[in-house]
Amino acid sequence: MLQSPNKKGVLSVQKQKFIDPYKLVTDTIIEQLEKGIVPWRRPWRRDVGKPRNFTTGQEYHGINVILLNCRRFASPYWLTWNQIKMRGGSVLKGEHASLVVKYGTFKKKVAGEDGTDEKKKAYYIKGYRVFNALQTKGVDFPAVPSVPQAAPDIRTARAEEIINKMPRPPRFHVGVSTEASYLRATDVVVMPADWSFDSPEDFYGTFFHELIHATGHESRLNRKTLVECDVFAGKVYSEEELVAEMGAAFLATEADIVRDEHEQSAAYLKGWIKVLGKEDHRRWIVRAANQAGKAADFILGRSAEDSSSSPASEETGEQPTLPAAA
Repeated sequence: MLQSPNKKGVLSVQKQKFIDPYKLVTDTIIEQLEKGIVPWRRPWRRDVGKPRNFTTGQEYHGINVILLNCRRFASPYWLTWNQIKMRGGSVLKGEHASLVVKYGTFKKKVAGEDGTDEKKKAYYIKGYRVFNALQTKGVDFPAVPSVPQAAPDIRTARAEEIINKMPRPPRFHVGVSTEASYLRATDVVVMPADWSFDSPEDFYGTFFHELIHATGHESRLNRKTLVECDVFAGKVYSEEELVAEMGAAFLATEADIVRDEHEQSAAYLKGWIKVLGKEDHRRWIVRAANQAGKAADFILGRSAEDSSSSPASEETGEQPTLPAAA
């Protein structure tokens, strides 16, 4: 199927050009990395609020949070082109829309070996365009309340609460090793002592990283990238590391303990640019953000949902139509 975005912001059928939502997402992330910014380090800004659709009130999740934060707008409110028009507003001249995606699964009929139809799980992805409140006119938005950063002891207490309230947690061994790790065989998170880190942000960021790994255990989310993890630096291992990086950032933002998104290590940046830039890895960033959102929600005790799905398809009444390979 040939797809390109129409003026209303939905990726629709055209005769000439195919627009791959996976490539659009990956290119956006790589562009940030090339600027020295790790976009998942600060998935959203607490002083602005988590991005949400203004009409439905629903928050965006997973990769959509990261994509929208890349635009650095000082308003959390977003609307589709249709929603702006329905409210009597318009888009300011010269403004460009931002991409969000709807990603999930559905059952499709396939021919079985015996000739009968059977249902098989398949993936879909569909892209939409949205505009920030500050890109529009003629629509009244509420003022964004000022949220000052909490004192260090309050932020530390938030981080401790997230760790201590994790449902069905693994065992913690803190201060017994100089290296942080998650041991799947024994279901143990190993952490160095907090004083060995340069800052509380580094300590809790690392702790959250290992906790995200732990959510993949068979007794929790049974995540393929953990339970089928291959050798160090292998393909599955690298995707699981991306899940842990993003999930840890989601938790850190919840606690208001955020590490600098401007990465000083050129090797770190080049490493992810190389991995994500490979043709057969272009789906990683969407899948990893989806799994990271689910992992963070598990630790926070929130109900399970498709963490990267956008409410856009419900807003337009359209059904997802762009299939994605597993």
